[in-house]
Amino acid sequence: MTFPHSSSRLLFVAGLLLGALPALAQDAGRVTPMTPDIVESYDQVLPSADFIRREAMVPMRDGTKLYTVIVMKKGTKDGPILLSRSPYDAHGSTHRVASQRIVDILEAMDAEFAEDGYIRVYQDIRGMHRSEGEYVMNRPIVGPLNDTDIDESTDAYDTIDWLVKNVPESNGKVGIIGSSYLGFTTLMAEINPHPALKAAVPESPMVDGWMGDDWFHNGAFRVSSLDYALGQAFNKGDGGGEFALGGGDQYTRYLKAGSVADFVKMLGIEDVPGVRKFLENPAYTDFWSLQAVDKWLAARPLTVPTMIELGQWDQEDSYGGPAVYRALEPKDKKNNMVSLVIGPWRHSGANHGGYDLGALTFTGDTAREWRVRYVKPFFDHWLKGAPDPHTPPVLTYATGINEWEESPRWPMGSAKPLYLAADGAASFDRPAAAGHDDYVSDPAHPVPFIPRPINMDDATQWKPWLVHDQRFVSDRPDVAVWQTAPLDKPVHIMGAPEVELFASTTGTDSDWVVKLIDVYPNDVPEDAVQGAKPSMAGYELPVGIEIFRGRYARSFAEPAPLTPGAVEHYSWTLPNVDHVFLPGHRIMVQVQSSLFPLYDRNPQTYVDNIMYAQPEDYQKATQGIWRGGSTASAVVLPVVE
Repeated sequence: MTFPHSSSRLLFVAGLLLGALPALAQDAGRVTPMTPDIVESYDQVLPSADFIRREAMVPMRDGTKLYTVIVMKKGTKDGPILLSRSPYDAHGSTHRVASQRIVDILEAMDAEFAEDGYIRVYQDIRGMHRSEGEYVMNRPIVGPLNDTDIDESTDAYDTIDWLVKNVPESNGKVGIIGSSYLGFTTLMAEINPHPALKAAVPESPMVDGWMGDDWFHNGAFRVSSLDYALGQAFNKGDGGGEFALGGGDQYTRYLKAGSVADFVKMLGIEDVPGVRKFLENPAYTDFWSLQAVDKWLAARPLTVPTMIELGQWDQEDSYGGPAVYRALEPKDKKNNMVSLVIGPWRHSGANHGGYDLGALTFTGDTAREWRVRYVKPFFDHWLKGAPDPHTPPVLTYATGINEWEESPRWPMGSAKPLYLAADGAASFDRPAAAGHDDYVSDPAHPVPFIPRPINMDDATQWKPWLVHDQRFVSDRPDVAVWQTAPLDKPVHIMGAPEVELFASTTGTDSDWVVKLIDVYPNDVPEDAVQGAKPSMAGYELPVGIEIFRGRYARSFAEPAPLTPGAVEHYSWTLPNVDHVFLPGHRIMVQVQSSLFPLYDRNPQTYVDNIMYAQPEDYQKATQGIWRGGSTASAVVLPVVE
């Protein structure tokens, strides 16, 4: 819960700094009952602290003031400013624990900067926490969807302008960094950027909420988006902000609720603005396409050196980073202004420990390696005048062999189709004869995305789900499986595998989920014998998982029913990866028609607005996956020979 500005700071002093009151009394003279209890910065309260902490209400061009926290080591002079603009509480980000050391109060990712003379700044975006104004989730830029004179771009400009004029310890140069929503605000700062903005690191940025970030993936709706929209709507401390569902298996709870609209009605959240946006805009109309940040950036000059980062197993924003890279890279004529980083991490994992993910173990702290070896030198060069570190155009971590790789471009691999064949085989040779494999998809028994019981609020389930062993569904009759023979040589892929699926259904709508999987040999590795990790003998490691909603086969903006029995051609991409399938491993492809309750169920009967599907619309359908001949389904791998 948050509090109005003055009372929160009163609690801050009363709750954390009582030990400093005698010193304050001595410095301020006699304390009377009306002596103000509000102080302006840590250095006034904790004289022995190694840092200064200031709070400011920074004015925007429309008069709205945004709460901003400025933190630096004592004695800082000519320090560059490193800014993050956040909806997640700037106060908390600069006060993790009560401590007199700067490295304790800031986020883990800030340690290297805080100790080296950087001035760290966090700001609450308008309408959130201690900032004034109204909050609009992923506020569009001024234009067709925003008829005001302000957006996150103008707010970033005004903030930077104020900082360089009002922080005397700075050298006048500003960098911006942040992950997820903060990745979105980082990119927004690059639209009509302030001249003092010299470098940007958008991490796992929210870029296109319909195509593949957060809210939808290729038209399939992420049910967890409702929880986020509700939480953001009440983030000012007005009460509420959580689903009143109690404990238990969310698979059962969401299944019982019915459609998305039925679930929303059950919770009584129909009037929450963010929720209404989802219910009323299920297709990729101008409402979503005109919000796509990569399109905004593509229409503007590239003036700010940018390092784009994402996790290979980012469970929330796998689409945005590569989309921005595709938008900016053609403008980078000398190949030295834009770089792309893909690490072996979950969403925002680059800002935490990078030793492992789920059952996987890497060679050391990969996240810290990136921050120290690449991010810090990148900012040092552009903000402090340090020597050019020659940031690689592309930096990726090759999972399977656990090595960092530097590349001149992305993708690096060349297209090599892995075809689905008869008898559950997968082959690099195209089958001559056409055929199909069938399964029955029943919306009453959807395929779970992780083993039950499911609780998407449980971080231990949610954060590593994209690397979860897929054997828990491999034997389900509604999951079709193909795999290669054991490989006799490595298969190294660098890029986004492309799905070319030929499929039919007896229904009039359908979802298609494709998984690319690395199947480990069925023997026990040494670390499992020693108990260091769960055994990966026979492990089915997802390299990429993605969904496609069938109604959008011909147009994302104008959905249409499928023709029962007709073979449709669907094309989409899996997430970008750098992965090596080792000798002795197999490459597996799984296809299914639900991934629940991560995504809402497709009723398999076409309705105009799928959010409002009725109970009678949910019908079984026989799904046909076609292979060989002119309908040769394949996953096209970006193979590095």
